[in-house]
Amino acid sequence: MKSKSRLFSTIAVHGGEEPKFPIGAVAQPIYQTSTFVFESTSKVKRFQEGDPSLYLYTRYGNPTIRAAEEKIAQLEGGEAGLVFTSGMAAISTTILTLCSTGDKILATRSLYGGTHHLFMSILPRLGIQVNYIDSETLEPFAKLVDRSTKVFYIETPTNPNLKIVDIKKVVALAKKHNLTTVIDNTFATPYNQKPIKMGIDVAIESGTKYLAGHSDLIVGTVVGKKSFIKKASYFRKILGGSCDPMGAYFLLRGMKTLALRVEKQNQNGMAIAKFLEKHPKIKRVYYPGLPSHPQHKLAASQMQGFGGMITLEVGGGLKGATKVIDSFKLILNASSLGGVQSLASLPVLTSHYGFSKEDLKKADVSTGMVRLSCGIEDTPDLISDLKQALNKLK
Repeated sequence: MKSKSRLFSTIAVHGGEEPKFPIGAVAQPIYQTSTFVFESTSKVKRFQEGDPSLYLYTRYGNPTIRAAEEKIAQLEGGEAGLVFTSGMAAISTTILTLCSTGDKILATRSLYGGTHHLFMSILPRLGIQVNYIDSETLEPFAKLVDRSTKVFYIETPTNPNLKIVDIKKVVALAKKHNLTTVIDNTFATPYNQKPIKMGIDVAIESGTKYLAGHSDLIVGTVVGKKSFIKKASYFRKILGGSCDPMGAYFLLRGMKTLALRVEKQNQNGMAIAKFLEKHPKIKRVYYPGLPSHPQHKLAASQMQGFGGMITLEVGGGLKGATKVIDSFKLILNASSLGGVQSLASLPVLTSHYGFSKEDLKKADVSTGMVRLSCGIEDTPDLISDLKQALNKLK
């Protein structure tokens, strides 16, 4: 059976790890080396001419890293992939590959806080301008696109308010204006959403989250066409954001169980969102799987599952949200997401810390929000923990 005809879980286990490993090993070997020996200078020349079977220095490439890159490329449905030291390294390298001084980026307004800080604080110093449009309506697109606009950057579902961006509409608008489309697919994962198959050019994941899945690794991935990945690989080499072999191994191991974990997290997310929607202490639940979500139909049209991320809003602002999160006994008060443990965080003190009141309003982030990342625990235990915590509110 050819790899292209294999289904998701089979690719997750076997993709990128063929042919068979040395001395009959079942697991991918960890090539924990900084440099590689050449049998002759002629092979050094072959490496410099692009022979993919040869390696010079791990910052340039490594067999363990390459296996992880091939696996994520197959899972995302793209031609090739790269693995980075972090999700932010993946994002920044992608942008610097695509944009130069004088170029512009068009981005949907609801973005991860780290991406927002990159776009607002770092890129302007390099002469790269970022303009924002509404995540739901994609307006005012026509007024902000000109010949200098190179990239259309989106995130869906968004962090932390779980808005849905219409991927097909983004692709259509981008093609009309010759823009490169880039998506942060972290919340959805390639299991729940296939943006490249829908026409997106570049898919980025914070592999720290669902891909690795155990809250023990910092890593990022980028998948796209071979021509783009070749350019991005050069930028990664020069900027130094290459993943280390041990990190790549942990990423490989995590991706093997991605489908199993995300399916359980989808189930937990839906059950908990339904429970929260009916709870009298909850002002609002943000979860695209609920029919009450204003973009539920759009989410259902472009996602296989709705994920394990839920944001709930309670009364009393930050004081109320703090009371809830400090009362959890099973759910952990920790940033990040996508791991096997359920985690909760306050966006205004984590991903969106340092935002002005005006920026928080634009991002539709309130002080009463609690962001919940559902793990793979038993659903009744998670609901029980939520019940007792919410009962602490007056």
